[in-house]
Order: sequence, then C-alpha cells, then structure tokens
Amino acid sequence: MIKILLVEDIPDNVELVRKALSGRGYEIVHAPDAETGLSLALEYIPDLILLDLGLPDYDGQTLAGWLRAEPVLDSTPIVAVTAWPEETAKKMVESYGFDGYICKPIIKVGEFLAEIDSYLKAS
Repeated sequence: MIKILLVEDIPDNVELVRKALSGRGYEIVHAPDAETGLSLALEYIPDLILLDLGLPDYDGQTLAGWLRAEPVLDSTPIVAVTAWPEETAKKMVESYGFDGYICKPIIKVGEFLAEIDSYLKAS
C-alpha cells in the first residue's frame, strides 16, 4: 500500500486530504507539526510527503531541509501544500528542495488527486 505522510496543522485540511486520499486506497500518516513529521517520516519511510509551509513549531522549509538531510528519504518526493501566493510557493520549491507544490484551498478534488498521482509516478 502506498504511504503518504501529511504534515498539516489545520484539522479541516487534514480531514479533506485524508478523505480524498484514503478513498484512493492510500495509507495516510498525519503529523500536526514539524518534529512529529520528521519522526514519522523516519519511522514509516513514506512514498510521498505533503508538507504545509506554515506549521506551529518550525516552518515547512526547515522541515524540508531536515528531511532532505536523511539519506533514507532521498527518493521520497516532498510536495509543499500551501496557501501562500503562487510566486512565493515557486521560490520555496526551488530554494528548499521540494519536488513541487499544491495550492490551498483544495477545491477540485479530482485535480488534487491527479497531482498526487503525478508525484507518485515520478518517484
């Protein structure tokens, strides 16, 4: 089963992503903050990491750096999921080693699922 780690602190966003992805048969592991996200990433070695940039303890860029420093996660795609403006998101992707980004709010679930599938196929 494909494992996806979702690092997100807003319960409504977690619920939406969980419903959409579990409906596809993906196993969802959730972390509400960066420290838990790092711990769960190392424990589960997910196939994909969805990472909010605004977390309560450390920002998503910091967590992305920690994740990229772990050799066991070298091939794991990390996708920023953010409400930040698109230009800012693009800069974050380039600067911090993300594989891409998905803009919030997630309105069209079908498009969201297609984006998820594209990151999983690319890995």
